[in-house]
Amino acid sequence: MFSLENYMWMLAGIIVIALGMIMMSGGTSNTDPAVFDKSAVYSFTRITVAPVLVLLGLVIEVFAIFKTPRSAKS
Repeated sequence: MFSLENYMWMLAGIIVIALGMIMMSGGTSNTDPAVFDKSAVYSFTRITVAPVLVLLGLVIEVFAIFKTPRSAKS
């Protein structure tokens, strides 16, 4: 049903989604869990860049599913 090219696009989409999720989690925002670090939680990366990457990954996945293989075009 899918060609190797489709699977490569799907893999690229999964990688972009995973990168967005990792950026959204952000890792360690501070060393003391009792202290709320507003600048780390509401950073530009977590609020803007990461969700855009997740949406871009989903668009890549949709593209990968609907892309017709090159051999089927001719």
